Amino acid sequence: MNRRKKVLIILGVLLVLLQLFPPERNKKTQVSAKDITVMYRAPESIKGILKSSCYDCHSNNTQYPWYSNIQPMGWWLAHHIKEGKSELNLSEFGDYSARRQHSKLKAIAQSVEDDEMPLTSYTLVHTDAKLTLTEKKQLLDWVATVRDNFSTNKP
Repeated sequence: MNRRKKVLIILGVLLVLLQLFPPERNKKTQVSAKDITVMYRAPESIKGILKSSCYDCHSNNTQYPWYSNIQPMGWWLAHHIKEGKSELNLSEFGDYSARRQHSKLKAIAQSVEDDEMPLTSYTLVHTDAKLTLTEKKQLLDWVATVRDNFSTNKP
């Protein structure tokens, strides 16, 4: 057997062995009372926008694509989700202090206005996550309403 064939066989075996070590899934079945859509009574249209464009990376309930079952892609996705949740977790929004909630709402609006979110790398694969102008306006209006009604003592 030549050297090239041995290398390919070893790489194939390693790839198969990697499949035995999938990452932990970010999947909860219930919506928490601390979820932003529960705390601030989001209409169904906003819930739909957040679910399709934000929740995969910024909540406790990711809808995984088929390729997440293939390692090392699953590890990469798990790392990406962990980073997204550390920046903003919409499922645990109620755990944030009032000051941090207000700051996060401001950051959400800014990210959407600047077309920084959802990420282009995400919308290339998940085309339904790309915000239309109407969805963008609805989301920005809702965030503005939440921020305006947030508190008379804004942080």
